Amino acid sequence: MIRDNQSFTNFLSNVHRFVHDKAIPSEAEIENADEVPFALVDELRNGGFFGWSIPEEYGGAGLTTEELVLGALELSQAAVAVRARVGTNTGIGSEGIVVDGTVEQKLRYLPRLASGEWTSCLAVTEPDAGSEASNVKTTAQRDGDSYILNGEKCYITNASIADLFTVTARTDPDSKGAKGVSSFLVERGMTGLSVGKPYRKMGQAGSPVSGVYLNDCRVPATNLIGGVEGKGFSTVMKALNKQRIHLAALSTGPAIRMLNMAIEHAKSRVQFGRPIADYQLVQAMIADCQTEIFAARSMIIETARKRDCGEDVVLEASMCKYFATEMCGRVADRCVQIFGGAGFIADHSSIERWYRDIRLFRLYEGTSQIHQLNIAKQVIAAAG
Repeated sequence: MIRDNQSFTNFLSNVHRFVHDKAIPSEAEIENADEVPFALVDELRNGGFFGWSIPEEYGGAGLTTEELVLGALELSQAAVAVRARVGTNTGIGSEGIVVDGTVEQKLRYLPRLASGEWTSCLAVTEPDAGSEASNVKTTAQRDGDSYILNGEKCYITNASIADLFTVTARTDPDSKGAKGVSSFLVERGMTGLSVGKPYRKMGQAGSPVSGVYLNDCRVPATNLIGGVEGKGFSTVMKALNKQRIHLAALSTGPAIRMLNMAIEHAKSRVQFGRPIADYQLVQAMIADCQTEIFAARSMIIETARKRDCGEDVVLEASMCKYFATEMCGRVADRCVQIFGGAGFIADHSSIERWYRDIRLFRLYEGTSQIHQLNIAKQVIAAAG
């Protein structure tokens, strides 16, 4: 659903201009410093990037799902760290508040997230609760007008720079699985909250990921999302169902960027007296990449439009995430192959960085194998 074609065309043009004039020229600096420069973050704040999916009444852009994914296709053609810097605010770090937060919670937090004043993160994964996200061990015990949280979260994107943490914890100690899990809004500085040093990673330099530790962390009862216990897993799944469409788009933008890089290389690289773009086996790899990008983009936009129409897209969102992230991995591999030896050498091309950066797409927000299982279960159930 595009609300105003002319305004949205201008919006996409501004995003495209930012990516090519500001973000892409900063990629080497981001890689070397392992952080997004403050000046670039300030550009993101001033450009409203942090509030894309936050409703307009709270200072955001209120983008529809279709508008969000089209913007993501543009933004994600810059280094992964750039979109990750705003990604938790436009996705999993704010969506729980948007869909299930109380009026007071929305008024307190969403304007700060929309402006980029605060950075958010979602703290669900634990040492024993990854793909099985309902296996939460973190506990939350009611103590007067507060809850006391104890537990450990791991692999949390933006944790080291976050001001607000959406944390899942078990409020019913006798419950199992999703039942009895609640979600809390924990502010940096609350007693008992600490964050580990950012992990060393295979890729995605500039996007910090670390552990979160809750040791008798006292959280006001008013920070229980929605004010109701036992609804936390449902809140997280609502956020993830939208975010999986978003992530599919964020995985397709990099594929577009890598293919463009490979085509430029193929046109300029001469072997046996001809550009390698003239050779049919190189052309076959380019054709396969373009076809799969088109397929992913088509799936994503169709699913986004269905969601905007109020349809249930749980199955489609899972298929989009699964196909687009796997597609991106295949495109990365072909593009390195087109670059040949230069594709393996960081001094010669940034394609090797992209190859490393996009590997995570197939792991977070549900591994490819978890999505395969979920897709199959839904299809079989629908068939009776």
